[in-house]
Amino acid sequence: MSQKTVTCDICGQDIPQEDSYQKGGKTVCEDCMMGSSQKVQACDPFAARSAEIFRDKAGIESTEGLTDLQKNICEFVRAKGRTTADELLQQFSISTQELENQLAILRHCNLVKGQKEADRVYLVPF
Repeated sequence: MSQKTVTCDICGQDIPQEDSYQKGGKTVCEDCMMGSSQKVQACDPFAARSAEIFRDKAGIESTEGLTDLQKNICEFVRAKGRTTADELLQQFSISTQELENQLAILRHCNLVKGQKEADRVYLVPF
């Protein structure tokens, strides 16, 4: 007897139906279910101030104390001057949720920010 599969409405991956979850009317895999509950908010003044205080007291500057992925994203944005989320997704082969979390952390550390030009949002050095 073959196992019935369903498709995750977020990432598009086929998963066994018994391993799927329902969230907001969508069928999701475990990774997407976990990712949706672990979202870091980019526009969080308290988090930004906390990061600023912590980094100042610890003497952390620039990309010190970041993960390799965060450093690489920061370096990519600096090298290009401006980039889009789509370019970062392609460059680093990560999920949209993971990119949003990493960008929120970089925003809290005053390293990367969004800048709207016409109808597009670019990521630029802070």
